[in-house]
Amino acid sequence: MKLPFCVYVLFSELDRQLYIGYTSNIDRRFEEHCSGQNISTKNRGPWKLVFIEYFLFKEDAINREKYFKTTVGKRSLKIMLSNTFDTLDYKHK
Repeated sequence: MKLPFCVYVLFSELDRQLYIGYTSNIDRRFEEHCSGQNISTKNRGPWKLVFIEYFLFKEDAINREKYFKTTVGKRSLKIMLSNTFDTLDYKHK
């Protein structure tokens, strides 16, 4: 069973940076990012989806998104996705 909400991390192949968001429809949301329909990511593609974490409740997904945007949260992502980031040459700030 797929849970209704997710937090996701995108990797920009253009600027080698990340985008962190949450949604209730990852397929639609990823397509919006890839087709330039999102102002925050419009000029930064192409994108790779590198991480998804699912939640039952929207509030939990929002809290997790906020956490991943903190310094400690970014550090956690760096540890969890170390092989991915090394392979993609992620240029963390």
